[in-house]
Amino acid sequence: MKTVSCSMLSCDFSQMGKELERIQDAGCDFAHLDVMDGAFVPNITFGAPVIKSLLPFKKIPFESHLMIENPENYIDDFIKAGSDIIIVHQEATNHLDRLICRIKESGAKAGVAINPATPLAACEEVLGNIDILLLMTVNPGFGGQKYIKSVTDKIRRAAKIRAEKGYGFLIETDGGIDGETGREASAAGCDILVSGSYLFKSKNLEEAVLSLKNA
Repeated sequence: MKTVSCSMLSCDFSQMGKELERIQDAGCDFAHLDVMDGAFVPNITFGAPVIKSLLPFKKIPFESHLMIENPENYIDDFIKAGSDIIIVHQEATNHLDRLICRIKESGAKAGVAINPATPLAACEEVLGNIDILLLMTVNPGFGGQKYIKSVTDKIRRAAKIRAEKGYGFLIETDGGIDGETGREASAAGCDILVSGSYLFKSKNLEEAVLSLKNA
C-alpha cells in the first residue's frame, strides 16, 4: 500500500486541530505541512508556531515542506515545533548537502524537493544521503492545481536511478493527486502520495484515503 500524506493546505485553517484529528482517524500516514513565505512561492501560509500549536492533536508524523528562501535559517525552529520530516527545495538553498546533513543530525528525516522544471541532475549528487525525494507535480504556491503529466517520466527516471545505485530514498509526489493521477504516479515508482484538495473535498474521507493507499 502507498503512504498517504495529507496536505493541510486544503483544510479549514480555523479548525486545524480538529482537521488533523479527522485525517488521522481516516487513516492518513503523514500530515503534510506546507510552509510558504511569499518570496520563494507567491503565497504565505504559516510557520513553526502554528505547527507547534498542533502538537496536542498529533498522532502521525509531521512532514514540514519548506517552500521558503534560505531554509537553513529556520531548521531549528521547525525541529522544535515537532517536525519529524523536513523537506527543503533544491532551488532555495546554496549549500544543499550541508543542509541535509544538518537536518539528519538534528534527528529528523531529510527530504529534497524539486520543481517541475528542475532536472533530476540538480540534486543527483545528494540522492544517496536523503530519506525522501519530493517531485513537485504542480508549480508550488497554491493548492488545487492540475497534475503536470510530464513529471511522470521524472518519477520513472528517479526510480531507475534508485534501483541502479541501490539508494534507499522514497519517492514522493505533491500536486494534483487524486485517484487517477495517484495511480499514474504509483505506476511510475512513487511511494508517497501527497494530497490535499482531493481528500478534504471528498464526500467520504476514509474512502478517498483508501483509494490512494491502493493506487
